[in-house]
Amino acid sequence: MEMGGILPKDAPDPRAERAGSLKLMPIPVMGLMPQPALEDWDAVGLSCSGGDGGYSEITASITYTLWRNPDDRADPVNLADLDETTRRSIEEVPPWPRPSWLIEYVERLRYPQLWEAVRTTWHRVLSERSSVRTLLADHVNHILMNQYREELWPGGNPWDQHPPAVTGRMVNGQARTVINGINVPGAEVDTDTFVYGIGAQLPGGGVVTAVLPRTELKHIEVQFTTRS
Repeated sequence: MEMGGILPKDAPDPRAERAGSLKLMPIPVMGLMPQPALEDWDAVGLSCSGGDGGYSEITASITYTLWRNPDDRADPVNLADLDETTRRSIEEVPPWPRPSWLIEYVERLRYPQLWEAVRTTWHRVLSERSSVRTLLADHVNHILMNQYREELWPGGNPWDQHPPAVTGRMVNGQARTVINGINVPGAEVDTDTFVYGIGAQLPGGGVVTAVLPRTELKHIEVQFTTRS
């Protein structure tokens, strides 16, 4: 969610527009199964590519808030490990009124976010680019590049280009996962230090992938379900 300048108090919630954009997706959008530790707060991203002939690829991504102790949200264990700059930006209240959804968003930054944790990807034409193996490797690398850059390349510049940390050959194609209660063949990346990745072909076409922080896996039931 990117915002700039001063928003009027009655500025519309951008989540409503993004929810409408999901109608572009030809297949159901998937998420992790509902569970106490995960809060789906409609933080949905959508990326599309194509040309005059229509879209050739669409990806929907879901971000969750993680509650390590969902029974007591006031428990300090639920707080994210924030740097001083981020903490100050949350605590400093501007002298102008803000939309309620923006206040909610800023307050939510106090807690861990599983950023773009689940992706549903559709391709018009099937190829190696649309395979579970390729899409899972792409998702893992996307999370590592954006969430673990300093750990992987300490002191590097944000604009530096690096080779992919994970390639398709590192993906285990003999894994299993659960989609809407059914055990299905899948693929996984279970060798990375920072994240665990898993994905599968969807029965109606497309691919679902999830990339999750390894340190938080004990709180999460990794099963997929159609997102309502």
